[in-house]
Amino acid sequence: MKRRVVVTGLGLVTPVGLTVESTWAALLEGRSGVSYIEKFDTTKFPVRIAAEIKEFDPLKFIEKKEARKMGAFIHYAIAASDEAIFDSGLIERGQKFGADVSERVGTYISSGIGDFWAIEREHSKLLDDGPGRVSPFFIPSAIVNLAAGQVSIRSGAKGPNSATATACAAGAHAIGDSFRIIERGDADVMICGGAESAITPMSVAGFAAMRALSTRNDDPSHASRPFERDRDGFIIGEGAGIMILEELEFAKARGAKIYAEIVGYGATADAFHITMPDETASGAVRVMQMALRDGGAQPEQVDYINAHGTSTPYNDKFETLAIRKTFGAHADKLAVSSTKSMTGHLLGAAGGIEAVFSVLAITRSMLPPTINYVNPDPDCDLDYVPNEAREAHVTYALSNSFGFGGTNAALLFKRFEE
Repeated sequence: MKRRVVVTGLGLVTPVGLTVESTWAALLEGRSGVSYIEKFDTTKFPVRIAAEIKEFDPLKFIEKKEARKMGAFIHYAIAASDEAIFDSGLIERGQKFGADVSERVGTYISSGIGDFWAIEREHSKLLDDGPGRVSPFFIPSAIVNLAAGQVSIRSGAKGPNSATATACAAGAHAIGDSFRIIERGDADVMICGGAESAITPMSVAGFAAMRALSTRNDDPSHASRPFERDRDGFIIGEGAGIMILEELEFAKARGAKIYAEIVGYGATADAFHITMPDETASGAVRVMQMALRDGGAQPEQVDYINAHGTSTPYNDKFETLAIRKTFGAHADKLAVSSTKSMTGHLLGAAGGIEAVFSVLAITRSMLPPTINYVNPDPDCDLDYVPNEAREAHVTYALSNSFGFGGTNAALLFKRFEE
């Protein structure tokens, strides 16, 4: 028998809010987090807009001496994890898990890139001043698994400690893999999700060179427009999304509040192209079918999909095709929204924040909108919850994440029932 797994804590740091409540309020208001880049001079760049984190102070969560040893994606992961752990009621802020449970608590926090800032900064030091000037904290501040590592150290979680670097599906893979870890009995609690801080000169230049980013520099707040006819690329974002997963009986025994149950997980590959989605949408179809099958749900039982919805021409078109192939006639009854229209695309953190949004759609009975939806695209013909949030009873919510290299993940959440 598979062990049941529930969601008991949520934490967010996003371009539209630094907590779960502030982020959710912004989404329901349809507020964009996209603006002009302030982190570096963009004068020579073809792209001058992004979804940056504003007014975030890592010293609220981390001692100054320690914060200097960490990349910003680790700062975001720690802040979101602190919120999620406290929200779950497992331990108080600043405390560590006791010896009675610490070995049954794991951390799995992924990132697509890690700390690009550290790489660029220390490379400049190497070229300008020689190898002796490179920081001894360069590697542990930059590598992907140190978000999970630092959260593990701070919380005393001694169970499985891992991370994936599966591009834009990384956060979703972290949650899905954590679900499996608990399901098979290797842990009772997992702190899981994704974190990213890749709004840097090299990163923006690289994505721009691929023509993947929107160049709507004259109108930042309307630049991210998933599924809309005039979309022209994604908006790079940053932040972290973390959730606490627990084995059901463990959660019940301590009287935990339960947001929802995670019941299905799918992971597939397109095996098609390094960046472009499979034009038949077969990988996306199979990953959604896998999550439904794993969760014992029929397509017609799903009420809401938080789409990958990047605002790129091909991704949105083929995700729409995949939803139609997966859900058949029920696709016309589904609500599908892309919160990237407001948060931008958080790369490896996208799956983490969007899993949180999917759970909140269930527990709050509200669907976040796809903003900037003005001109319908004939190739994108679903109900994208255009421009305004909507009340709705949600029993099953599906969250899609697709990444470069043709990697796909889908998470299925269900309203909790005894």
